[in-house]
Amino acid sequence: MVFRVAKKEILEMTRSGQFKWMLGIVVALSVVAIYISHVHWQEKNLQRELAQEDARSLWLAQGATNPHNAAHYGTYAFKPQFPLSLIDPGVEKFTGVSIFLEAHSRNEADNVAAADQTGLSRFGDLTPDFILLFIVPLMIIALGHQSVTKEKEQGTLRIIKTQGISNQQLILGKWLGNYAPVAILTTIIFILAALFIRQIDWKFVATMWLVYLAYFAIVNSITLVISSFLNNSGISLVILLAIWIVSCLAVPKTASSFTNEKHPYPTRQEFDAAVAEDKKKGLDGHDPWSEASKKLEQETLQAYEVSKLEDLPFNFDAFRMQKGEEHETAIYFKHNEKLKEVHQKQTQVYRSLAFLSPFLPTRFLSMSLASTDYSTHWNFADAAEKHRVEMQRVLNTNFAENSKLGEWSYKADASLLSEVPEFNFEAPDFGEVMDANKSNLLILTAWLLGSFALLFFASTRV
Repeated sequence: MVFRVAKKEILEMTRSGQFKWMLGIVVALSVVAIYISHVHWQEKNLQRELAQEDARSLWLAQGATNPHNAAHYGTYAFKPQFPLSLIDPGVEKFTGVSIFLEAHSRNEADNVAAADQTGLSRFGDLTPDFILLFIVPLMIIALGHQSVTKEKEQGTLRIIKTQGISNQQLILGKWLGNYAPVAILTTIIFILAALFIRQIDWKFVATMWLVYLAYFAIVNSITLVISSFLNNSGISLVILLAIWIVSCLAVPKTASSFTNEKHPYPTRQEFDAAVAEDKKKGLDGHDPWSEASKKLEQETLQAYEVSKLEDLPFNFDAFRMQKGEEHETAIYFKHNEKLKEVHQKQTQVYRSLAFLSPFLPTRFLSMSLASTDYSTHWNFADAAEKHRVEMQRVLNTNFAENSKLGEWSYKADASLLSEVPEFNFEAPDFGEVMDANKSNLLILTAWLLGSFALLFFASTRV
């Protein structure tokens, strides 16, 4: 009986001109969104690859040079374009794609795409995740808001019950009939997107597909619950649209504002001032007359049992600069860890508020699976800093071991530059992503089970 009811619902939908128009619009938007995302993905990936090749070529083109000059000349670390960013670009346009790696400074990611956009961008981009998160739920509401109320309005509910079908079978059949077109549409969207994705990892794609199917199942259940409790299709539609506005627009915005107010990041000026203050308390590799430098001199002379810096088996200038780098690296690590603590606290608040709307856990899971969330960006920034630190160590070590005190004219062989490897960053693997999103998975599952429980309760009230 359940499948007969579902079949009847689907047949009625397919005969409806409203359904055909609605489906056509959503399919057209999905195709356009996938195509636009694919074009943008290809353009950005090509730009990144060319920029990475140019940066490496410019680095190697320095030839024979002073290692410290090379350290200040610097190079760039570029964030990869991950395959599933085609479906969900996440926060990519706000976080930047490249970091300049140089001596004495840990820089932030630059080339932020949002800085080049107009004010209209705040209304959202036409991307597959926008279709899935916002448009498809509206389609579910449009299809299902009158699923039960129309039977009441037309007086056919009692007739249906006389045919020996239970309330639970009726509601479940209508649920399946309303959900089937959405599930098929979602599958088509993912298949179309997968056709454009290179080096696809099916575990990530399949999991993201299941996450969105769960999200739509929740929306579908809530839609049927409201339709079951009410007797008027118009009122049902208004209430469901209000729920959509609160769930998809108001709750995420309110959660963001509350989180930023509860755990604010320091301003750029405050962060720079704190770093500068800590730098003053330690060793400056370029200041041989400071108290910290004099202390390092005495400790080094005693360690090597010599009386003059010239008698050391290495260039003390380069040695001091490396020690200064290590001091500055520790300072940047300390203050960036504080920023990460703020991020972690904000994430905890977001997750604690996720019970307010299934949109939040779905959004977080989608971005994590696409490697376009803030956590992945933090990992990229940390990897770039690790690469910068190693680059400075290689250069300063060569300078110290192959020159004498005060020999600033020393030039290392061009082969030294090749000893600094190309930057490479890989996104977290599937296990790490799932482990980091246990709470989001739990909350989404709770929403799914809770919506089914409400649906069962509503079926007893029809």
